[in-house]
Amino acid sequence: MDSSGMMKALAAMTAVILGMSGTPLRADDTPVVVELFTSQGCSSCPDADEMLAQLGERDNVIALALHVDYWDYIGWKDKFAHSAFTKRQKGYARAFNNRAIYTPQMVVNGVSDVVGNRAIDVSETVQEHLVKGLPVNLDVTRNGDTLSISAPRTHGLADADIFLIRYTPSETIDIPRGENAGKSITYSHIVTEWSDVGDWNGTSALSASVPVAGDAPVVVLVQAKNQGRILAAARLR
Repeated sequence: MDSSGMMKALAAMTAVILGMSGTPLRADDTPVVVELFTSQGCSSCPDADEMLAQLGERDNVIALALHVDYWDYIGWKDKFAHSAFTKRQKGYARAFNNRAIYTPQMVVNGVSDVVGNRAIDVSETVQEHLVKGLPVNLDVTRNGDTLSISAPRTHGLADADIFLIRYTPSETIDIPRGENAGKSITYSHIVTEWSDVGDWNGTSALSASVPVAGDAPVVVLVQAKNQGRILAAARLR
């Protein structure tokens, strides 16, 4: 199958399984978080990058592309790559008892590991988490340069980190070297900032204010420590 045929197949499978043709879905206040570990130097990644772009169009999916740096030695340095994202992927490998890290890898809601260019596997995994939902509803509002984060008191939660994430919606890159040499690839949901802005364990209501600047979309995640389950998520675009 050529690349255009593959893209059509990805779109069709995503549409059917994720409900673009009318399948009932979970409410938008408990979205599914999909992290894609990818690289501009990885020849297996463009299909996964395209799948993430399609997923990210949905209001009930928060798509995040984390570009890793361990492909840079093959002749093309990924301009979006960051060692912190490689470190995060290694953290998931420990949590999942995986012996190695790889691209393209998608992690769904912090607990499901799926090969990112396997369209049916990705779509089925996302659908499963849409049905389950997240345990906490998170409210995020912005007033000027202040972001307000709140959630109700919730018993029985694990100790969790509160992450503030910013991303670039889309950018096209011409790649002259490496495994994708000669290609012009459009990347989406490119994470540019990942900050730990607090802790929470649910014993009291969450109420926090965080400074933000600029027009980049904002994502807030509440995730059990040591890269456990994502407990709550919200996005402002």
